[in-house]
Amino acid sequence: MPKWGIEMTEGTISEWSISEGDAVAQGQTIALIESDKIVNEVQAEFDTRFVRLIATAGESYPVGALLAVMAGGEVTSAEVDAFVAAFRPAGAAGESARATAAQAAVETLSPVVTDYLAAEIPPGVAISPQAWHHASQLNIDVRTIAGSGRRGRITLQDVEQASRPPRLVGGGTAVSIAPTTTALDAFYASPGAKRLAVVHNVDLASVRGTGPRGRISRADVARDAGVPLRSAGVEVVRMSSMRKAIARQLTLSKATIPHYYLRRQVQLEALQSLRDDLKQQTGTAPGLNDFLLRTTALALCEVPDVNIQVHGDEIHRFTDANIAVAVATDRGLITPVLRAAQTKSAHALAAELKPLIDRARAGRLRAEDVEGGTFTVSNLGMFGVEQFDAIINPPQGAILAIGAARRQPVERDGGIAFTSVAWLSLSCDHRAIDGAVGGRFLTALREFIESPQRL
Repeated sequence: MPKWGIEMTEGTISEWSISEGDAVAQGQTIALIESDKIVNEVQAEFDTRFVRLIATAGESYPVGALLAVMAGGEVTSAEVDAFVAAFRPAGAAGESARATAAQAAVETLSPVVTDYLAAEIPPGVAISPQAWHHASQLNIDVRTIAGSGRRGRITLQDVEQASRPPRLVGGGTAVSIAPTTTALDAFYASPGAKRLAVVHNVDLASVRGTGPRGRISRADVARDAGVPLRSAGVEVVRMSSMRKAIARQLTLSKATIPHYYLRRQVQLEALQSLRDDLKQQTGTAPGLNDFLLRTTALALCEVPDVNIQVHGDEIHRFTDANIAVAVATDRGLITPVLRAAQTKSAHALAAELKPLIDRARAGRLRAEDVEGGTFTVSNLGMFGVEQFDAIINPPQGAILAIGAARRQPVERDGGIAFTSVAWLSLSCDHRAIDGAVGGRFLTALREFIESPQRL
């Protein structure tokens, strides 16, 4: 597992682009690895062949963990097993440790691996060194064991399960339990698995457990019953690396940053009218959100005390408005950055934002696409949300939440008129941005929105 950035501690194999046994050429994409914020394409550094894929797609692994084994020539399964058993993640030695990994695999073989390499394993049997050693000690014929590992490989848990005497419940008839009975206590199964077995009339004696040491899980019972696990009333979905990072970041933000919120309504009629005129004259026009990004950038330049990052007891004030835009994806919320947004028209912002959104939703953002934001804009107006407060994205000092446009009556020239209005909510870090500063920013933003000729 490679390390991208000093804060990265683990990564997730989003997808293998190759299969076990494939030969690859230098520069060919072999996997997609997801870190906290982005998905990186990993390419082969040289021509080689992947003799074993160890990491499973969708699973997370710490930096330095062994993901796959490559070989330049033909190797036996036993040689690969020996390498895997002796592998140690690269430490401070870094590249030098990686360069000597093959030698270490030979020099640090444990007695278990040594016995395994010297053993005469029956043809067609795939078994790990630890499993073979354990089976030999228990005098178990490995040919009688059904492997639960990758491609039927026999694991230590399989041998452990095979060493136990069969436990049967006579009759196989349905058992009435409250949640369980003493009859089911004879089975090595979770309480949830026992309950599910009763609900679907599954005989646990016929269920093969895939859990630790052969324990029967709810998934094992659901598999034998031919029902999706969600039918039991709950579907468990593991968080992606990105969503876990979002959870950590937002929890840290709410726990350590003193948020306060400033809200006001703005009239959008003049801005919508400008957009309509542009579309009529040229046949195309940026979206309303693109104009709002342009107005936000200009307001940040007028009130630079909001265009900041907070680093410990230091406030970093920026000349450029590097606006992070909240984008919803299947893996969670991500915020690609529009750099120096104050220098770009609404047309230019629209043209730059679209490919960023496309890459975000496809999981193809680069590290530079999401770094360096000085202010964030989150717009839920397209979902019909009229008003909401957003959580600050550290180390930034503020975030703007934009609600949906609504027609409502307003006083105008002594009478009543209907116009489009929207709620803006500014979340501020009170350590760095005072209420008066936040108020000046919202005033500047309202003036740009309601007097769009200034754009």
